[in-house]
Amino acid sequence: MRIVVHGQQAFGKAVLEALLARGDNVVAVYVAPEKEGQKPDPLKEAALAHGLEVRQPASYKSDEVAEAFRALKPDLQVMAFVTLFVPSSFLAIPTHGSIQYHPSLLPAYRGASAINWPIIKGETETGLSIFWPDDGLDTGDVLLQKTTPIGPKDTLGSVYFDRLFPMGVEAMLEAVDLVKAGTAPRIKQDEDKATYEGICRVANAKIDWGKPWEQIDRLIRGCNPSPGAWTTLDGQTVKILDAVPLPAKTPKDIAGKLGEVAVVDADGVVVVCADGRFRVTRVQPEGGAKTPAGEWAAAANLATGVRFGL
Repeated sequence: MRIVVHGQQAFGKAVLEALLARGDNVVAVYVAPEKEGQKPDPLKEAALAHGLEVRQPASYKSDEVAEAFRALKPDLQVMAFVTLFVPSSFLAIPTHGSIQYHPSLLPAYRGASAINWPIIKGETETGLSIFWPDDGLDTGDVLLQKTTPIGPKDTLGSVYFDRLFPMGVEAMLEAVDLVKAGTAPRIKQDEDKATYEGICRVANAKIDWGKPWEQIDRLIRGCNPSPGAWTTLDGQTVKILDAVPLPAKTPKDIAGKLGEVAVVDADGVVVVCADGRFRVTRVQPEGGAKTPAGEWAAAANLATGVRFGL
């Protein structure tokens, strides 16, 4: 089977190398074009290292790009982290169509921030889907799905890098095998269960210390490492990357104003919220590097009584 890999970054590279390692016939690789000054994409570098042809069209809507793809005589297009819109006319060129990875249990959490939002919204389970893309946003028929729990300490980083990334590579290989065998299903998504969330941007990641600790905790974890939950101090932005919730057991546990720094020590900074406190353990000050909160507080001469978020 003549396979074209289409994607970018570390996940695209991992899928390509997994296919090649087991002897699949990859005939070309499509990669998103780099922006000016950007380093070569890891998938592109891996493809070139294996002597594969790399193509980087800025759009997939032209007849010229489609004809060049058709000339490869592809049997299957494997799409691993694709961000440019690819029309159905292009997707249908391979004799067996195109399959794509998405890090959610479709039809839930369609969109570009499908890992952030389940954590932020308090879901206890997420997963991945390999699906047959169409002209909609993550609306195509599902080929297979895998699930994974979201634990109380999970972050965007742990869910993706520890589980959805390696699970996704294995699921891609499994999906390719099903296509080869002629047994790959096409399961219609239930539109009544479909959800869509916009991109989790910096504006979505602002911490409101007047919220319950559970909501703040989920926001911090769901935005770690990107875009990074944040607050302000003296007009400067401070990203809160890691923090341990300290739910209130007595009224004394929430003494202080919202956002007030109650404790500063070598282990971090304790901040008051609506129904408890947080021990902030890792931060990134505006214009600075990620650092342990205790070290940052000492360097900044942070004192108790100051308030975040004003």
